Amino acid sequence: MWDLCSFKSMNTSQYLKVALAQIAPVWLDKEGTLQKVLKQIKEASKEQAELIVFGEGLLPGYPFWLALTEGAQWDKKVNKELHAHYVRNSVTIEHGDLDAVCALAKECQMAVYLGIIERPLDRGGHSIYASLVYIDGDGMIQSVHRKLQPTYDERLTWSPGDGHGLKVHALKDFTVGGLNCWENWMPLPRAALYGQGENLHVAVWPGSDHNTKDITRFIARESRSYVLSVSSLMKVEDFPQGTPHLEKIFEKAPKILANGGSCIAGPDGEWIVEPVVHNEGNIYHTLDFNRVYEERQNFDPVGHYSRPDVTKLMVNTERQSTIEIKK
Repeated sequence: MWDLCSFKSMNTSQYLKVALAQIAPVWLDKEGTLQKVLKQIKEASKEQAELIVFGEGLLPGYPFWLALTEGAQWDKKVNKELHAHYVRNSVTIEHGDLDAVCALAKECQMAVYLGIIERPLDRGGHSIYASLVYIDGDGMIQSVHRKLQPTYDERLTWSPGDGHGLKVHALKDFTVGGLNCWENWMPLPRAALYGQGENLHVAVWPGSDHNTKDITRFIARESRSYVLSVSSLMKVEDFPQGTPHLEKIFEKAPKILANGGSCIAGPDGEWIVEPVVHNEGNIYHTLDFNRVYEERQNFDPVGHYSRPDVTKLMVNTERQSTIEIKK
C-alpha cells in the first residue's frame, strides 16, 4: 500500500524545505476546514516539505462579518447568532480537535504552524482567541500562542491573549517562531522572539498582499532572518450556503475579501518569493541556513549589535487565568 507521506530525502541540517499553504477555509465550518488542512499537509509531504504554515485563524476562518453587519451595534441578534456559530466551530485543543493534524504531522515527519480560533478550557471554555499552534515533526504541540492584541473590530469576537506562547523551536539548524497578523508590527513581541534566537520568522495573516508586502521584508531586514508570510484566501463563493445570516453578509461583501499575498523574504530583506495573489495551493521553497550567518556578519539585533546594559526587554510567559487552584 502506497504511503501518503512520502520518503524524506536525507538533506543536511543546513537546508529546510517549507510549504506556505495559501488556501480558503470552509468558512466557519471546523470539520470541513480541517479536511482541507489535512489535504494540504499530505500534498506537502509528497514534495518532501519539512515545515508547512497556514494563515491566521484559518481553522475555521476569519470573522469577516464584523465589518459587514454593523458588528459594533449593541445587542444585535445577527451578530450574537454569528458569534455563537463561530464559537461552536472553534477549536478546543483539550477535546482533541487537533489530534488528526498531530497524527498526520508525525506520520509525515513534518512541522506545522496552524492558525486557529481557540476556545480554551483554561479560560472557562466560552471565549475565543486567535491562536497560532506549533506542532513538531513528532506530532507534539509545542506552543499555542494566543494573539496578544486583536485588531480593531476583531476585539468584538476575539479575546486578548498572553505571553505564554512567545516561544521558539529548533528545526534542523533553524530556530523558528511566529506571530499573528498585526502582532508583527509590535516591536517588543518581535524582540522577544529575536532574543530567544529566532532566525526563521513565521507571520500569519487572514489574507491580502496589503498586509504582507511591506512588513515581510522589514522584519527580515531588521532581524536578518528568513520571514515566511502566509495568508488565506476568501471569495464570496467560499461562504458555505448553510452560514447563518448569509444574505445579510452578502449585502456588503466584496467579491474578494482576501487575495492571499503569501511570500518569503531572505535575511537580506530581499524577496525570495514575492507576494502571490489569488492562487490557491502550497508554495514551496528550500531555505539555506548559511544565509542567516552571512547577514548576521554586520548586524545582529540581539547579539553583537545590542546593548543590554542600556535597554532590555522583560517578558511574562505565564499562561493567564482568572483562577489559581491550589491542591
